[in-house]
Amino acid sequence: MSDLRLAELLAGRDHDNVDLWGRTINPQFTRVLKKIGFDREWTRAEGAYLWDARGDKYLDMLGGFGMFNVGRNNPRVRAALVEALELDLPGSVQLGASPLPPLLAQELIRRTPARLERVLFTSSGTEAVEAAIKLGRAATSRTRVLSAEHSFHGLTLGALSASGSGEFTERFGPLLPGFARVPFGDLDALERELRAEDVALFLIEPVQGKGVNLPPAGYLEGAQRLCREYGTLFCVDEVQTGFGRTGTLFAFEHWGLEPDLVPVAKSLSGGYVPVGALLMSKAVHAAVFDSLEHSFSHGSTFAPNELAMAAGLATLHELDEQDLVARTARLGERLLELTLPLVERYDVVCDVRGLGLLWAIEFAEPESGKRSYRLLDRVQPGLFAQVVVVPLFKEHRILSQVAGHKIPVIKGIPPLTISEPDLEWFADALDETIRKAQRLPRALAKLALTAAGVR
Repeated sequence: MSDLRLAELLAGRDHDNVDLWGRTINPQFTRVLKKIGFDREWTRAEGAYLWDARGDKYLDMLGGFGMFNVGRNNPRVRAALVEALELDLPGSVQLGASPLPPLLAQELIRRTPARLERVLFTSSGTEAVEAAIKLGRAATSRTRVLSAEHSFHGLTLGALSASGSGEFTERFGPLLPGFARVPFGDLDALERELRAEDVALFLIEPVQGKGVNLPPAGYLEGAQRLCREYGTLFCVDEVQTGFGRTGTLFAFEHWGLEPDLVPVAKSLSGGYVPVGALLMSKAVHAAVFDSLEHSFSHGSTFAPNELAMAAGLATLHELDEQDLVARTARLGERLLELTLPLVERYDVVCDVRGLGLLWAIEFAEPESGKRSYRLLDRVQPGLFAQVVVVPLFKEHRILSQVAGHKIPVIKGIPPLTISEPDLEWFADALDETIRKAQRLPRALAKLALTAAGVR
């Protein structure tokens, strides 16, 4: 009996990655990749870089949607996973306590405010949000859930019901009852909803991922105060902002918050094994798991597996050993320093903003009234941002993303291992690309219309 050899399996494919993906997983996705020229055959990744089959090196400003905080293929996280496999640990005993989950839980708890004393493991961010909704309702004996407009919390039905992004929700209704949204940053609107004292939890991203929207001064502190006043649990979604992304381990530290519930995931994985968690107060946990009969009130069969726990432990260790959190704060300031001048340099750039290495540039129709910009905006709002993203990739070998459907914003969420020269590479490429895109030559206009599906 022979062992499976992955290298041989990869070498023996009868189609390249993109074509095989289209045949077996999602043909419409691969059509998009081909239309905009992103259909590369990726062969290798390390840190903040990707290499294609031609040997060209790309800077990864997308970071797997924020999954690779400690870098792609981090060798020390990989070594921990190999060691975990070699130890033959008794994982997922189910009716028993396996060794690694409480060690990771302990490490998470000691890094958070004293209010957070319990951990429930999940396999993803959306599952962690689902757990927060379910447990929050049980703990408060209330059914309503509040979130913010333009928010994103995941794509399973409960998390989707809390999300304020119409492009994800409109085709999948009716969504779950009991969910409502308030404007991000509006404390008066929040208080009007909380006054009835029937809201189980207020679910909020400290920085909104769709658009990289920063909270107004005093908003998050005020929201926490109102939740305490009206008996609503304060739930801060750190799925994307957690583990150093914003220059503190958790984004809520910027505002001195002490949430009742904190869903986390993405980069806790080290980029290898799916892992998420819901961090919660002892009071919430005790109200749900309140008896022997209710000790199995919520869980996930595969979530606290030993490989996921090893990845989480290694990721936290790597953040500490490489001082990545403080480094991210410094690099975030440098990225803003390099890109803020674009607001003055180009009338099509209306804002540059960010916190740590969660960064965005926003475009708007120039006051001079460029016909080309208006044309693109009529075809699809926010399309000008795509006119920048595509040349960044094809001409400068930088992978980036538009921050949301019909949003004129490009988002940067690179691995935290990115270097200052990398940021200079990105800023110079961005400058040149915007300069060209602002004139919108015919070839770029055609490319944008093609990307929008018009041609």
